[in-house]
Amino acid sequence: MVTNWGNFPVVEKEMKSEDSSAKIKEYVRNNHDIITRGNGRCYGDAALSENIFSTKRLNKFISFDRLNGIIECESGVLLFDVLDVIVPQGYFLFVTPGTKFITVGGAIASDVHGKNHHAEGCFSEYVIGFSLMNEKGDILTCSRTENSEKFWATIGGMGLTGIILSVKFKLKNIESSYVRQESIKAENLDEIFKLFDESESWTYNVAWIDCLQKGKNLGRSVLMRGEHAFKHELPKKLQEKPLQLKKTISPSVPFYFPNFVLNHLTVKFFNFLYYYKQNIKEVKNFVHYETFFYPLDIVSDWNRIYGKKGFIQYQMVIPKENGKEGMKKILETIAKSGNGSFLAVLKLFGKNNLEAYNSFPIEGYTLALDFKANKKLKRLVAQLDDIVEEFGGRIYLTKDSMSKSSLTNYLQNVQNPKFISMQQKRIQNNEAS
Repeated sequence: MVTNWGNFPVVEKEMKSEDSSAKIKEYVRNNHDIITRGNGRCYGDAALSENIFSTKRLNKFISFDRLNGIIECESGVLLFDVLDVIVPQGYFLFVTPGTKFITVGGAIASDVHGKNHHAEGCFSEYVIGFSLMNEKGDILTCSRTENSEKFWATIGGMGLTGIILSVKFKLKNIESSYVRQESIKAENLDEIFKLFDESESWTYNVAWIDCLQKGKNLGRSVLMRGEHAFKHELPKKLQEKPLQLKKTISPSVPFYFPNFVLNHLTVKFFNFLYYYKQNIKEVKNFVHYETFFYPLDIVSDWNRIYGKKGFIQYQMVIPKENGKEGMKKILETIAKSGNGSFLAVLKLFGKNNLEAYNSFPIEGYTLALDFKANKKLKRLVAQLDDIVEEFGGRIYLTKDSMSKSSLTNYLQNVQNPKFISMQQKRIQNNEAS
């Protein structure tokens, strides 16, 4: 049985993993309906198909140019492993999503974004090139100047152009492994949008939002903004080892929670505690990058909290000019439905790179929401889809497992009968019906 991080859907499919080009070529030439899977941390059904190729054995580093901040590795290397290598040397990832347990190949296939899209764009901005095995088993070197059509089709292409074998990308200089953070409470949607406008000069911005609030408290939230801390800014104790990695034993959720544990009341109670744990309007401090960028990674197997039926993450973006009106309607719809999101995250996207035409971000506001799988969820997703479409938005293919095709079918020039996912089949079936 195979599933991704949301434990929904669960399928009985074959998964193969190899570490040599010759064996991978043999696999590709002898199979159809293949999709590549990294570490299985996407939420939807995009990394599921009849034949799944896992890149977990493609986990070796190839080179690290410490002088120029360029690293090359196989596609199955985790961001977790990259960080362990580069942070002590004074480097960080230019762009990282909210978990470090994804593969470098997956970061390209989803063209991941982070808390800094408005300032520094997507992961693809810093990719120098990669090697790709196509449907014939041929290995192509892809960059902005070599096989450029395949390069841009693969970025955000969700694994439909072939199997990424290795990647070379740029790194960011840092002086410490700490982030100078400001955490500011907002009472409603008007205030949080005002804070985002005032914080555009900050490199990193993200807001937790209480999606169950109504009326004058609609959009009650906490904005976290940050910058990589310089060594001289740190308290003296932290200056002793400014590039220190945080080695901790992560607690684990040992079993799937019973279905009744996560409900409207418990989500409402969690949101109340989260908002009021900060008892003043604004807090300024220094936090380790693990805390700032990867708060959920602190707990292993946290997805089990949602029970055996699993959950979905729904992420959309609304163009900036419609952002406040669109988000208001989305939050009102969620609050009315009673399907509370245990975790809701609001971010601001900057202008999109037109060359990366399959990439998800467009200039505007993006909201990611976790919903426990239940009978009412499909109706809520359909309602949210209609709102996103009404305001000219789109949804993130990496998270999608049940949205309608008109919002998901923005992939261009990557159709390939050899490589196809369950997600693409679902979209095609929706269009046919």
